[in-house]
Amino acid sequence: MSLAPRAVLVHRRTEYEELLARHGTHGQAAFFLSSRGRSIDEVARRHEDTRQALREVAAAVPLTWRSTRVERADLDRFLFAPEDVVVVVGQDGLVANTAKYLSGQPVVGVDTAPGRNPGVLVRHRHADTAALLRSATASGGKAEELTMVEAVADDTQRLLALNEIYLGPPGHQTARYRLGEDGESTPGEAQASSGVLVGTGTGATGWLRSLWLERRSTLPLPAPCDARLLWFVREAWPSPATGTSRVAGELARGQGLRLTVESDRIVVFGDGMESDALELTWGQSIRLGIAERSLRLVI
Repeated sequence: MSLAPRAVLVHRRTEYEELLARHGTHGQAAFFLSSRGRSIDEVARRHEDTRQALREVAAAVPLTWRSTRVERADLDRFLFAPEDVVVVVGQDGLVANTAKYLSGQPVVGVDTAPGRNPGVLVRHRHADTAALLRSATASGGKAEELTMVEAVADDTQRLLALNEIYLGPPGHQTARYRLGEDGESTPGEAQASSGVLVGTGTGATGWLRSLWLERRSTLPLPAPCDARLLWFVREAWPSPATGTSRVAGELARGQGLRLTVESDRIVVFGDGMESDALELTWGQSIRLGIAERSLRLVI
């Protein structure tokens, strides 16, 4: 007998809740904000709007389903099941933060602040939740398969991201490494830079696009469902020992970019989640390419 679907509502603490956690009371938080020329009223209103949206989304879950909630901070400790339908209630970035922990479960993005969020990934309103849940579990339900990027280290450490993966120094130092195509016979070009960014079509609305514009790149930006990645080296430094001939490119499915560490420490993290990073040291190598897994976003 198969299990009933489970709705997993993903959310994050609001700015108001973070203020209370830091200052203890509403009054103390209000005083803190007023001393900086801000009013707590707007923050409290956005908090209530978010909580109301979360309540309405929870109420839209069919009575025959199971349901649970998970905060962003607990995602790395939460076990998603194959029968889950994931409802992200919040910002676009929260969908990206959730994507790396999934393995094909449908995702519904609910925007709690229309007009404040771009709505690239949280495309729906909370009033549409019931219909979206039915669509997510129906055969032939409409969904987009968004390309993800993957990093796999030589010690089997693995990282997935929906927008981009960054490799670089943990602080403001210079990263030293060798960069080349995966599988080539040469060790790659020795480089010194502030890091390497590998991004998807979903990430092409953010950090990847910023680098693309800065470089005035002629490479076409990928669309979210395209099986294509772009990569850029940030601030490569030419010297007698380091080169700058490989600073940008694209990767199709099956192609990889390989980086071999030649400094004490390099961190690798995805979608801005620095707290969930891989760490590499001298001599280790890592391959970046299109992940076999994609994000199934209900439309």
